[in-house]
Amino acid sequence: METILSLYEQPYDENRPVICFDESSKALRKHVRDPLPASPGAVARTDHHYERNGKRMLHLATEPLTGQCRLHVTERRRTCEWIDCMQTIADDYPDADRIRVVLDNLSTHNPAAFYRFFPPETAREYLDRFEFYYTPTHGS
Repeated sequence: METILSLYEQPYDENRPVICFDESSKALRKHVRDPLPASPGAVARTDHHYERNGKRMLHLATEPLTGQCRLHVTERRRTCEWIDCMQTIADDYPDADRIRVVLDNLSTHNPAAFYRFFPPETAREYLDRFEFYYTPTHGS
């Protein structure tokens, strides 16, 4: 944990940005009845009844020192979605020497997976650009 805290204390370095990455599952709900809009003297009203309408995964990458934020919405949370997010992050910082990514210990966050989705040369290029910092269990 000390490694991550010391990482957060460092000043901004555009050649070595710090990105915080996490996922969350969100249920999609559909109104059974249309909400009533606000009117003079009355607030907007929404019925508490709803229909389940599936779920989506939110993959969020933030750069806390600049306020940059990128959101990916997918139907599932698999290694291929994580690889897509990491590839996008790498593309967002083409001039960075190293991209430091803070993430949790989810099984899909495996750097070796780059070799399953890219040729070895390309996988090595991506991995040479990243430094992964894993939060301790129950520490994120």
